[in-house]
Amino acid sequence: MESVLPLIIQLVSGALGGTAAGKLLQNLSMGNVLNAVLGIVGGGLGGQILGMLNSGGEAAAATGSTDIASILTSVASGGVGGGALMAIGGFIKNMMNKK
Repeated sequence: MESVLPLIIQLVSGALGGTAAGKLLQNLSMGNVLNAVLGIVGGGLGGQILGMLNSGGEAAAATGSTDIASILTSVASGGVGGGALMAIGGFIKNMMNKK
């Protein structure tokens, strides 16, 4: 059950990152709900990609470790991934609306 905690942290951080990016990047924002949804997806993807790149993160997740470093890593990767995916989605939306 504890190995699910990093994923939950990444998803919540992704939602917050997507929402914050939407507030900061008004021209890319797609509304609070869609920003949060894209943030959740981006947070999960960002955390998984970081986990694949960082073998120490995989070992910590496998043992169910919840030290402060793994929690901060989950928060950072989720928030950045969520904000990035929201920005990419907003950029694509803006490009599709141009004629």
